[in-house]
This record gives sequence, structure tokens and C-alpha cells, in this order.
Amino acid sequence: MPPTSHSTRSGSAAGPGGQRHQPEGPPQGFAANPRRNRLLASLPDADWQRWRSHLEPVAMPLGQVLCESGAMLRHAYFPTTAIVSLLYLTESGGSAEVAVVGNEGIVGVPLFMGGGSTPGQAVVQCAGEGFRMPGPAIREEFSRSAAVTKLLLRYTQALIAQLAQIAVCNRHHKVDQQLCRWLLLSLDRLPGNELVVTQELIAHMLGVRREGVTEAALALQRADLISYRRGHITVMDRPGLEKRSCECYAVVKAEYDRMLLDCSVT
Repeated sequence: MPPTSHSTRSGSAAGPGGQRHQPEGPPQGFAANPRRNRLLASLPDADWQRWRSHLEPVAMPLGQVLCESGAMLRHAYFPTTAIVSLLYLTESGGSAEVAVVGNEGIVGVPLFMGGGSTPGQAVVQCAGEGFRMPGPAIREEFSRSAAVTKLLLRYTQALIAQLAQIAVCNRHHKVDQQLCRWLLLSLDRLPGNELVVTQELIAHMLGVRREGVTEAALALQRADLISYRRGHITVMDRPGLEKRSCECYAVVKAEYDRMLLDCSVT
């Protein structure tokens, strides 16, 4: 069963097959700096001095459900080396990824937008580390500082753009183009060029049949764009992968770069 089924409990660390995945301890080294998260790095110094006391380091194992569909959110999460998928589930058990969040952003937008809960589910798709902040604290900071309000609203605009673009991509583009877009967006949120992920999990994220992902991955491997072995995908030719992708990757990346860069210089 994929790690994002309704039977997975929020905060659990069980991945596919019931196995547990590292890391289990607190962040260390590269991940231990909260400002490895681009959103946190964009905070003005005066705001950052208040925020740092609210941030708690957390391990984010593969398959951990950070928030369940319809449940009230208790924390906002800021990944540093992990990647989180925002998923929507159907009553029949189907699912599709509508956005990814990594070191550029935050999981928990409803906390400061007034909703408090979400109809979707946030699940760790790539194990890593990050930081979390209590819901009341981020709501207070959102209302207290004009700079924080601007930053979080601009990030939310970029997230909405990603949601819309992925919806178009899933409807109109071929599986191999969707796979390229998914790989590139994931790599942008990781320090290297390798992802630890199964084809089953990718199919679950894209909402397509596993056979379709297998065919697409083989085509990319034959073109020497990626190397796939035992759940490890290594990107061999990133420029080639970008050419093979649809326009959706470039649109999403440009919007995030624009939103966060504008906030960091104003």
C-alpha cells in the first residue's frame, strides 16, 4: 500500500512496506540551519530574531503524514532537506499530487490564511529534515509584521500558481513530460542530483498507472537522461531533461523565483 493511504496516521514514520526510513534523530550539519529554507532566509533580521525561538528541529521520514485531510493543523513545517507532497484523495482511494514543498517554502498555509484545515493531505515524499513552528505563533507573526504578511502572501501566490500549472499538466501532457516536470521540481528542492523513490510512489503522486511510469522512465533512461536502479533515480543530463519536459516546470520555477526574490530585496 502506498504511504499516503487513509490508514497512515499523522506523524507516523512508516514508509512503503511498513519499513521505517532515516533520518530518525534531530537535524545535523547542513539541515541544522533553519535558514537553509529559502522562506525563512527571506525574513528580515528583526522578524527572524523572534521566529527563531519558535522553531523546533524535526526529522521528516519517508511517508510521514504531516497533516490529514480535514484535520486541524497544529504546526507549520519548513523543510530544509525533505520534500513534502500535497495530495488530494478520492473516496475510491485514488490520489494525485497537486504541489510539492521543499526548501523553498512552508507546509501549513491554511494556518495563516484563516482556514485551519485543508481537504488535502501533506506527506513526506523524500526523507529529510526541517523545522516546525506552532500554529498560534505563525498566526501571530502573520498579523504582527507587514514584512512577514507580504512574504507569506507572495509565497501563497506562488503555491497557487504551482497548483494551477500541475492541474493543467496532469490533464494535457504526456506521462513522460509529467515525469520530467516531477523530477525537476523535486531536484530543485534537494542538494544533489539523486532521488530515492520507487516507480510505484511516482505513479501514486502523478495519479497514473505504474506501467505508464515504467515506460516513461525507460524512455528517459534510453535517452541517457536518467539512470534508474533499485529505487534510485540519478539525473545524468539535466539540460536534456528540461528540454524533454513540458513548459510547466519552467513556469512554476519562474514564479517561485520571482516571488521569493522580490521579497528578499524589498
